Amino acid sequence: MAASGVCLCGGDSELRRGLSVESDDDDEMLSPGSVKPVPLLRKDTSLWRSAERNRINMAFKGEDHLDSLSFPVQRMHLIQVDSVQRWMEDLKLMTDCECMCILQSKPISLEKDEQNELILSSQYSTCDNLQLLLKRAWIISTELTRIAQKLEKNRWQRVHSMTVRVNCHVHSMINEYNTFSRSSSEEMQQLEKLLIDKCSEFTAFTERCLQTEDEEILKSMKSCVNETLTTVAQYFGQLIELVLTQEAQSLLRQIELSGSLSSTESAVSSLFSLAQEGAHLCRIIAREGGVVALFKICRQDCFRCLYPQTLRTLASICCVEEGMHQLEKVDGILCLADILTDTSHSEATHAEAAAVIAQITSPHLTFTQHLSSFLENMEEIVTALVKLCQEASSGEVFLLASAALANITFFDTMACEILLQLNATKILLAACSDKGIVDTPYSRDQVVTILANMSVLDQCASEIIQGNGVQLLMEMLFEKPSSGNAAEAAACERVQQKSAVTLARLSRDPEVAEAAVKLSCIPRLIKLCRSPTERNNSDSVLVACLAALRRLAVMSPDGLEDSDFQQLVKPRLVDSFLLCTNMEESFV
Repeated sequence: MAASGVCLCGGDSELRRGLSVESDDDDEMLSPGSVKPVPLLRKDTSLWRSAERNRINMAFKGEDHLDSLSFPVQRMHLIQVDSVQRWMEDLKLMTDCECMCILQSKPISLEKDEQNELILSSQYSTCDNLQLLLKRAWIISTELTRIAQKLEKNRWQRVHSMTVRVNCHVHSMINEYNTFSRSSSEEMQQLEKLLIDKCSEFTAFTERCLQTEDEEILKSMKSCVNETLTTVAQYFGQLIELVLTQEAQSLLRQIELSGSLSSTESAVSSLFSLAQEGAHLCRIIAREGGVVALFKICRQDCFRCLYPQTLRTLASICCVEEGMHQLEKVDGILCLADILTDTSHSEATHAEAAAVIAQITSPHLTFTQHLSSFLENMEEIVTALVKLCQEASSGEVFLLASAALANITFFDTMACEILLQLNATKILLAACSDKGIVDTPYSRDQVVTILANMSVLDQCASEIIQGNGVQLLMEMLFEKPSSGNAAEAAACERVQQKSAVTLARLSRDPEVAEAAVKLSCIPRLIKLCRSPTERNNSDSVLVACLAALRRLAVMSPDGLEDSDFQQLVKPRLVDSFLLCTNMEESFV
């Protein structure tokens, strides 16, 4: 995702798994055998929402409150501004937010508030309401960051107008949440009051800053504004954290207490949507026992029809360390192994179990406490995954199973030895000839990853030759994106790189090298080295191709022209690399 490991997070043309703020106009060379881990792409799924949208910006400094400050009021030169004029200036900044606040939070008719709340909340699901809350939170977070930037530039008018906006957005967010949540803890109410009071204080304070032109006074007030901004950001972050925690707790209680299939399904679906909002949300869910609750579902036969959705939710949550710790505590790997080896489960269930395996074995993860228990069940899991690849009815299923295998091959050479014993090479090469199964560069990326890692074993060469694998590797050197999609282009680069790496490793066997020469691999490798556009200007592809070319040149020196030998083979690798990377400039 050396070849690629995979982190489960997306779709074939999109990653598995905004909202804009108005702009302010005024104002190491890779070794030949190494391949960087990459994210797994998955079909028919929506774009992962950036975790940055939901991460609350708490990067402000300072601790003191505005209440503790004293101001040299007697030195302030006050600019007399008519109150109506000031109100007119602020009105254009407040109108939109205030309209939203009024319409969404207060009854229009004379009927009881409870009935109006029922009408409003019935129009949206809990997931929709949380989406609205997170969008509002992202706006506030962005505005707080921009206030800090404008404050640094002493843009007092902008600071005040943006403070007014933040104040309105905070009121709207709190009213919106209270409308759909219907219940609020004492801790929540206290935080809401602290935040509202501090925002009002902040707005009043920045307005006072507009009433002086004295630079010394403004300089002394600037630190006070910074401290107040810090306090607002802290209260805001604490409130959002508490809201999200309570929503996760509510969904998990619903899962725990529900004996109804439909109620459990609804809660799991909402939990999955919440997990899509980024790593921070996944940490909250894991911390509150989400992994434990979901594995409990996967151990009950009465919920078999919910296994695919439940496993998909687990794959999302287990991208964070807290999720992995919980998985280890509940023997999650053993449960996954049982699901994969149980032939009575549907293909969809097996595919989603493979997706969880792909996630928890990703080389991207720096926490590996779970690997010991995984190794205990590795042979069973690998066997089930190879079978899933062989029997896959769609490209989606094959992609998930092969991605899990690709990651597992990074653990230990034992995984590669198991694959050899299971004739996995033959199965994977046969699948590549079926365009209905291996139909995208993402799937070919997983296949060539497995082949690259297996190629360190001497026995692998004969398997590759028997399955016409050299021909496949040659074809992969011509991998090109079918569209301008950046993710697809990156996948094609990885396929080219890993096929070159595999050729370089396998060509230590004279029989493989001879087959590669007969298939004209040398001219293709030379073209990839000399033409930046053929390799999409990828340095990693260049290094891999130079390594493969040098290995083949040793076995068949007559296959190169003298100029190619002098420039691409004879010099040090780094010199040939620099020569090829500078070739693009010679055409200008």
